[in-house]
Amino acid sequence: MSKKRRRKNKSPKKVLALLAVVLLVGIPLLAYTAADKFMSGKAEQDVNADLPIVQDARGGDIDVSEATSNRASDRGASANEETSAKKPKTGNVRLMELPATKRGEVIISHSAYTLSFNTQHNNPNWVAWELTATEVDGNGRRSNEFQPDPDIDERHRVTTDDYKGSGYDRGHMCPAADNKFEARAMTECFYMTNMCPQLHELNAGGWESLESKCRDWAKAEGSVLIVCGPVYDSELKARQGEVSTRKQKTIGKEHRVTVPTGFFKCVMSLREGHEKAIGFYYTNDDKKQPMNEVCMTVDDIEAMTGYDFFVNVPDKLEKRIEAQCRLRDWK
Repeated sequence: MSKKRRRKNKSPKKVLALLAVVLLVGIPLLAYTAADKFMSGKAEQDVNADLPIVQDARGGDIDVSEATSNRASDRGASANEETSAKKPKTGNVRLMELPATKRGEVIISHSAYTLSFNTQHNNPNWVAWELTATEVDGNGRRSNEFQPDPDIDERHRVTTDDYKGSGYDRGHMCPAADNKFEARAMTECFYMTNMCPQLHELNAGGWESLESKCRDWAKAEGSVLIVCGPVYDSELKARQGEVSTRKQKTIGKEHRVTVPTGFFKCVMSLREGHEKAIGFYYTNDDKKQPMNEVCMTVDDIEAMTGYDFFVNVPDKLEKRIEAQCRLRDWK
């Protein structure tokens, strides 16, 4: 009979040596992997720390990049160089009309414009949009159906009843005539988040004249970037280191809406070789305000409002044209 061969046991010394090799190689590898993951996470945190946090219209916190990313992808690709930014656009580039957002802002993005809503005043802080020559030629009919914005929290969902009997118009920030190119855009521009209390003399006077000029400029330039909004005496005085003695008037029944002291509008063209920008400030009263008397630099409007406008335009170009105020260049 053949004998069964015995299996030899490995020497304990060899086992220990093998275990030592595993430990010597494995522990540093695990440490390196953990450190790499930690540093990657920290780097991501550091990058994200620079992104402002905005408040969702319904109360939650969202990243500002998420608030407008859908519109950005729908309307155009990014442009990182000044030369790219200057090219006439058939769609939007990096939503260049947007100001820098502030922590806690309520950002609402509609199909044709973006706004920052102020829940203290129940008005927009600013409304921004790009207007192209093609959009100006739209033949849609004016809606006139003012309605609450369904994207804002119900506590701040201003209605037309809040304006009744107040003596103030529901003054558009992004005007209806800029939204004739699409039925949805026309509907959304009549949301009350796009309105501010304006005296009729301003709404149908100097403000309307500037709106019409912006459409002329869009046709002449190919497209223009526009941002506008209200200014309040108390906040203006505070930025100037002064205390306002004027009580800010409010209107409204169910919702209190602050009556602005005035309104700003900034306009920028990125037409190659003819880049320019200009600002305007109108007081909310019944006096005549010729355009040449209310124009100023975008830098002036930034100092007045505390906002950094057109922040996505390349810095060198932005700095140069925001310091200009040459109305003759726009005629």
